[in-house]
Parts: sequence; structure tokens; C-alpha cells
Amino acid sequence: MRIYAVTPIHVDADELLRRQARYDALCPAGLRIELHDLGLGAPRALETAEQVRDSEALVVEALTAAPPGYDALLPDCVLDPGVDQLAGRLPVLGLLRISMGWQILAGQRPGAVARNPAIADELAARVQAYGWSDAFGGVEVLDLDVHAIADTTRWNRALGSALDRLREAGATAVINGCSAVDVNGCSAPPGVRMVDPAALALRLLAAGEAT
Repeated sequence: MRIYAVTPIHVDADELLRRQARYDALCPAGLRIELHDLGLGAPRALETAEQVRDSEALVVEALTAAPPGYDALLPDCVLDPGVDQLAGRLPVLGLLRISMGWQILAGQRPGAVARNPAIADELAARVQAYGWSDAFGGVEVLDLDVHAIADTTRWNRALGSALDRLREAGATAVINGCSAVDVNGCSAPPGVRMVDPAALALRLLAAGEAT
């Protein structure tokens, strides 16, 4: 399965290579993600609701223009930009829809963390649009800048108190609100499982392809 993906923001060449290497490491046998930068005209970070909307419009445009030869399209973003609008010739994969949907199907009460309030608000709105509000344990804001996405230590350090609050709210699984962060090194409190949405979505896709 060959998947055409685009970033939700403009990233430099080093960050694009880092994100591609992460996908290369996460992809099970039979899956291949080819990640492309959204372009110089895209926001450099999602800090406001306006930038979230601008990013979504550009992601839709970029994925619509994907060249032939791919089996699916993927926004490289847990906010699932364009997933609803892009239904058409190819399957459109939503990292939040797959990873959180699986948690709900498995009887978990998922919560989430997000880098800033704008992302947290959009994530909560997406959960509501999917009809999952009753099963949702809420979203906690980490108050991190965009550079923390590539700084695994700083991101994982910020998770501590957020995970404690989500556990108190009844969450049993927490979706990391960024697809480009490795959370393997985080220490979750008892009774709470930290979920890497990209890793989980790719495992589920590979399992589906193998059946």
C-alpha cells in the first residue's frame, strides 16, 4: 500500500527528513508513506484558529493534486484536515479517526493532549463531529511551541501533569495530539496508556491489508 501524505505546515528540509524517517520506521511491511511538504505558502505553525483553517484548505488542495500511482491519501496531522472533504477516488486516512475510533471500539475512554489551545479546540471539535463526545475524556493543553515537535525529551516531559489530569477525568487512553512526535519514552500514570496515533493507525492499516 503506497500512501501519499502532506504535512499540515511548511517545514524545512531537515524536519521533512525527520518526519519521513519516523514514518519509515513505523510502517509495517507492505506499507509505504511518501511525505511531502505543504509548501512555502503554508503556515509555519498552527497557533491560531485562522492558521488551522488555512492549513486545512491547503492540505485539501495538495492531496487533491496527488499524482497517480498511490493507493491512499494521508494528512500528516492528528486534526484530520480535509478527511471529510476529500472522499473520492482514493481512500483518505484520518489518524485521529483511526486511532481514537479503535480506542472506543476497544472499550477505552480516550482523552488527548495538544500543543496549544488552537489545536486543542480543533481536536475537540473533530471528536464532536465524529460523534464521540460522550466517550471522550477531554483534551489537555501542553503549552509548547512548534519546535517542541522535534524535541522528544521536552514534549514527553510536558506530558506528566497533563496525563495525571486526564486520568482524574476518567481517561484510560490518551491520544498524542501530534503525529510527528515519538512518545515511547513518556511515563504514563497507572491505568492510562499513551497512544502514538501514527504508529497505531499504521499497525491497524497493515493488519487490514493482510486480511
